[in-house]
Amino acid sequence: MRHGKRFNHLGRTSTHRKAMLANMASSLIIHKRLTTTVAKAKALRKYVEPLITKSKVDSTHSRRVVFSYLKDKDSSRVLFDEVAERVAERPGGYTRIIKLGNRLGDNAEMCMIELVDFNEIYNQEEKQTKGKTRRSRRGGKKKSSPTAQTAAADTAVVEEPVTEEIVNEEVEAEPAEEATVVEENADASVEVEETPEAETTDEEPKAEDESTENDDEEKPKE
Repeated sequence: MRHGKRFNHLGRTSTHRKAMLANMASSLIIHKRLTTTVAKAKALRKYVEPLITKSKVDSTHSRRVVFSYLKDKDSSRVLFDEVAERVAERPGGYTRIIKLGNRLGDNAEMCMIELVDFNEIYNQEEKQTKGKTRRSRRGGKKKSSPTAQTAAADTAVVEEPVTEEIVNEEVEAEPAEEATVVEENADASVEVEETPEAETTDEEPKAEDESTENDDEEKPKE
């Protein structure tokens, strides 16, 4: 009687089934991924994940237990040396099943089973999504003042250039008027200064002539 035996027998005897799962587990550990049917992949997951958990404790007893299931020295060595280091911080869920569609011959549902920590593409996407997650605080105080502050800042920024332009225009206008006044005064001073110079030039030669005449008169008397 088979009461309570609700696992998938996969159409094989117990010895055939155990040998098949041992070979599939060894291939998965060595190659890190495997293409098979969905039914076999689900059975393989139950078979290999307890062995991966056992490999976290590197002892003689755990190595013997793992070897009794895998029956392969190479796969057990890779499991303890390579896989155990990558899976040290993961508390379960070491494998991933990705469905690939149906097989052409018998229309069986196919999939790819792989070790999670050895897929670089999925790990990069997970890191990016974790970096972008953000928590929002609910029930916080609503800030209405920032809108008013931004509006006031915008108006202040707009008004400042206008006042500066007006002041600059006034400053530029005043020196122009002063420059015209200074130029007019300069012209007048030039005209005023020219007349005395002309008079002095006329008077000086007369004084020289008189002095020469007096000298000529004095010489013959001696």
